[in-house]
Amino acid sequence: MRILQLWRYPVKSLQGERTDRVTITATGLEGDRRWGVVDRSTGYVLTAKRVPELLQGSARWIEGRPVVTLPGDHTAVGAWLGRDAALVEAAPDQRGTYEIAEDQFDDDSTILRWNGPKGSFHDSNRTQVHVLSTASIGAWDVRRFRPNVVVDGAGELDLVGATLRLGTAVLAVSKRTDRCVMTTRPQPGGIDRDPEVLRAILRAGGDLGIGCTVVQPGQVAVGDELTVV
Repeated sequence: MRILQLWRYPVKSLQGERTDRVTITATGLEGDRRWGVVDRSTGYVLTAKRVPELLQGSARWIEGRPVVTLPGDHTAVGAWLGRDAALVEAAPDQRGTYEIAEDQFDDDSTILRWNGPKGSFHDSNRTQVHVLSTASIGAWDVRRFRPNVVVDGAGELDLVGATLRLGTAVLAVSKRTDRCVMTTRPQPGGIDRDPEVLRAILRAGGDLGIGCTVVQPGQVAVGDELTVV
């Protein structure tokens, strides 16, 4: 498999950015999900699973910090969302708390809550780097799935348990990526709300792409090969 695209998302659930070359650190791609929007009244990290408006904002990683662009004339996330919320940097010794509706198509169903890993605002303790193939994406817009690494070919779901080399970095494939209602949300640039995306994934088993943890930090670039060690 060859690496076609690299993506990072400096603020969780906001639009991210493509890059041609990036450092993979001990917690994932440099700058990826390093910041989150936290509801100060609850302490929960807000995500587009429950607050789809977040996908209308964007962030770039510049000189070690996120540069955020919000819709309209807004300059603060709290005012934009109409709630007591603020941008927060992930702390090395703290975990974010997340929530999602148990019924993926009913935001008013029972709410499930869990804690993510330390040091980032990834919401899975077994995913620091998300890898997705062009075969899995098919005709869908890649931005619906928010991968870090897009590769050509197919068959990444079969790599669970394997060790991968990307550039000078080494990753352990820890899980298949189970998908959620976030894949159906509208986004800027012509991505409309489409519940059929998630329904199609669920009919096929519910997974799309793989989650990896970092074994050895290193450099990776578009054009590098992804190989099984």
